[in-house]
Amino acid sequence: MYQRIDASQWRAIYIVGDLHGCLRQFAQALREAHFDPWQDLVISVGDLIDRGDNSPGCLALTERRWFRCVLGNHEAMALDALESGDYALWYLNGGSWFTTLNSAARKRVEGQLLHLRDFPLIIELQRAQQRIVVAHADYPGDHYAWQQPVKRTPVLWSRERLSRCIKGRDESISGADAFYFGHTPLNDCLDCGNLHYIDTGAVFGNRLTLLRVQ
Repeated sequence: MYQRIDASQWRAIYIVGDLHGCLRQFAQALREAHFDPWQDLVISVGDLIDRGDNSPGCLALTERRWFRCVLGNHEAMALDALESGDYALWYLNGGSWFTTLNSAARKRVEGQLLHLRDFPLIIELQRAQQRIVVAHADYPGDHYAWQQPVKRTPVLWSRERLSRCIKGRDESISGADAFYFGHTPLNDCLDCGNLHYIDTGAVFGNRLTLLRVQ
């Protein structure tokens, strides 16, 4: 459920919002940031696939040494579909691209998706004097602790804390310096206490958010 990353192993570290198949926008953002795949790292808040024009390309990023990702609800839907044989919910939420793949591509994508079963729900980035936590939708608790048990569903789906932030309530989670979430497309990034919501709806024609945190 948890993965820890030592920031000292990388020159620069970026966190990227929901990609949803927007590989061209991501590549452009990396070029503009002068990203170096030999020295730098990207951490994704999840939802690599569905709705955009290159879900297979974004899914393939999980095989790159410079890319880390927490599980998003769209990856979870894909895994549930593959394991149950019921594809209706996934296809209804943008997964119908899977039906357009030829047999070789489908086999490759299935393998990549099944590999995501081992992906974390939560990534903790450790810097010298700072702890940064990345999850898809929420960290369901008022205090963060390494390996603290949390329920999978709110980590992947919850919008309750974000809704309170949007209404003007100040929200923070103790135990870490900063938290980064995606899941809900917004017109702009939203900062609320030590919480940062960075899905800016690239798949809907808005900009893709790529933030440098080191």
